[in-house]
Amino acid sequence: MKKVRLGKTGLMVSRVVMGGIPIQRPPFEEAARIIEKAIDLGINFFDTSINYEDSELRIGEGVREHRDDVILATKGRWTDKKTAAQCIDRSLERLGTDYIDLWQFHNPGNQAAYDNLFKPGGAYEAAEEALEEGKILHIGTSFHPLDMALKAVESGKFETLQFPFNFVLREAEDRLIPSAAEHGVGFIGMKPFAGGRLTDPNLAIKYVLQHDNVVPDPGFQSVEEMRQVIEIAEGDLTLTEEELRRIEEIRSKVGTRFCRRCGYCMPCPQGVKIPNIMCLQVMYNEWPDEWILKFDYFDEVTASAGNCIDCGVCEEKCPYHLPIREIMRENVEYHRRFVEERKKS
Repeated sequence: MKKVRLGKTGLMVSRVVMGGIPIQRPPFEEAARIIEKAIDLGINFFDTSINYEDSELRIGEGVREHRDDVILATKGRWTDKKTAAQCIDRSLERLGTDYIDLWQFHNPGNQAAYDNLFKPGGAYEAAEEALEEGKILHIGTSFHPLDMALKAVESGKFETLQFPFNFVLREAEDRLIPSAAEHGVGFIGMKPFAGGRLTDPNLAIKYVLQHDNVVPDPGFQSVEEMRQVIEIAEGDLTLTEEELRRIEEIRSKVGTRFCRRCGYCMPCPQGVKIPNIMCLQVMYNEWPDEWILKFDYFDEVTASAGNCIDCGVCEEKCPYHLPIREIMRENVEYHRRFVEERKKS
């Protein structure tokens, strides 16, 4: 697979990154096999997080015999020095390596959290010390709010940035992607499928790859999914008039009022399963009706909405400023109607 330079890191990474969330779904041994196959097919860059359950363990197992041939990136969400240092050491252990190519601060998504990174005893000190000790080789960050991402790119403190980018979420296109290129910051495109809302990999991947300095990081849970994306990335990336028309049609249909499944609204102190409720209609469109009626999961998820006390804390934490309470009410009602109509038919 073609490789590109990841900003001023100098790392030559595969045109497509492998994200670390879906790899948690297959059995452990199968996950390791998928990762090894990814390496065989030319992917050399794997991105995960210590917060992704056992993702680091799976990726570590999959790259064990190929460590010198791959680039490992992981991240953590702490702002104090002690916890960040422990996080780095823990990731090293879980990945089964003595160095991490790229360690990232995971969405310090408001001004206070961002400022705390650089205070005496802040997490940035831990990253600098780990850099000096050779535990990590490069420092990056991820963000969801655009204004904070722009600030990070211009700060000179980070060599890479992860930010959501797809043909529905285009806010990075006008300023952030050009700014990253100008400042030599490698741009990793999170959520190329818009959190599952985009189902045509040909359109999704080709659109992101129109930008030479952006490497998308789709996750894979099967070799078949991976092969399909790699074939697209290695093919003709020209978007035809028909494909552009289709993109605009999908954008108009999907809009931007949807959950990206980032999970920053959680935990809910009342036990409301917020991301699950927010994504109900997507699952109903993707899953067979008989599955939805068969499993108690959907009733349990919607029932948790009854615990909501309308405090609005979830909306304060949402990086996309979604009207979460309103969308949850709509989806619970959608579930009620769905069940009633299917039981009648």
